[in-house]
Amino acid sequence: MTELAQQVLAALPQTQCTRCGYPDCAAYSQALASGEAGINQCPPGGAEGVARLADLTGQSVKPLNTDNGEEAPRSMMFIDEDWCIGCTLCIKACPVDAIVGSNKLMHTVIEAYCTGCALCLPVCPVDCILVENASGTATGWAAWSQADADLARDRYALHSYRVKRDEGENDKRLQEKALMKLADLEHHSQYKDAAVLDKKRAVIEAALARARAKREDSAAQ
Repeated sequence: MTELAQQVLAALPQTQCTRCGYPDCAAYSQALASGEAGINQCPPGGAEGVARLADLTGQSVKPLNTDNGEEAPRSMMFIDEDWCIGCTLCIKACPVDAIVGSNKLMHTVIEAYCTGCALCLPVCPVDCILVENASGTATGWAAWSQADADLARDRYALHSYRVKRDEGENDKRLQEKALMKLADLEHHSQYKDAAVLDKKRAVIEAALARARAKREDSAAQ
């Protein structure tokens, strides 16, 4: 990440809401620093956020792009415990791990960690998540502090690390299972025809090769 991109990232509210059109604040920062995105695509930052980014990039201040959303009070999510079915989809969707709960058990939003990104809303199959105003008439940075942004950034970093770690552990389990099957394919298959087994072996070897290439590419990045 370039120095400008790092400065832009530090000036964003870190809600990770994706309303800018990018998967997270870091991606938006990089796109903005490279000239691919505008300074007015972050609704949570509002007009003050646009001014901050204008100052960093040397661009002229412009109105917030309403295609990305309107500047509004900060939102807070709450889960209606009477309707929650414990599906865990909202937990997976939350970029800052502000929702706790277990499969088939009630979930709860930790208010101190919720950024109001609303990414949990569309994944809830029973519409049990409520949105409430958390800042009154204050909007943009007036409804959000640098301390809030710093906390959200740290929690998103931890969330991203955990997701990547869990994916890596799952990939490792799948690879070990595939290698075990490949080592004794005749025993692990209902088919005994040599031609069919050779075809299955080739498919497994190709899948392992793709997984290996993916890991090497990820390590190189």
